Amino acid sequence: QVQLAESGGGQVQTGGSLRLSCAVSGDDFSSFAVAWFRQPQGKEREFVAQITASGESRYYEDSVKDRFIISRDNARNIVTLQMTDLKSDDTAAYYCAARRTYSAGRYYYPTSYTNWGQGTQVTVSS
Repeated sequence: QVQLAESGGGQVQTGGSLRLSCAVSGDDFSSFAVAWFRQPQGKEREFVAQITASGESRYYEDSVKDRFIISRDNARNIVTLQMTDLKSDDTAAYYCAARRTYSAGRYYYPTSYTNWGQGTQVTVSS
């Protein structure tokens, strides 16, 4: 079993940057694929980015592809989401999620993940 804890959210102006962190404790972190999802108020939870267990493959939702970078440090059990050129549409609660797999595939749906953090709020204002 693993526990996930997000940090780094906050309020930023349009065009600004934030870095979210997901600290993972418990089981063998290096055997888990980790993803970030977000949920705008009143809307469905949506995929943002995923990194495979090895860190060799990364996947992004189209609207963030050129602005966000997901990375992981298996020695420190942390996954980060560097967000730049933030837009008002990026406003949401952001969640990290984990799935035990060595596959290089993309897991797009929230139901593919077994462990979740509590979320951190990102608010982008003009």
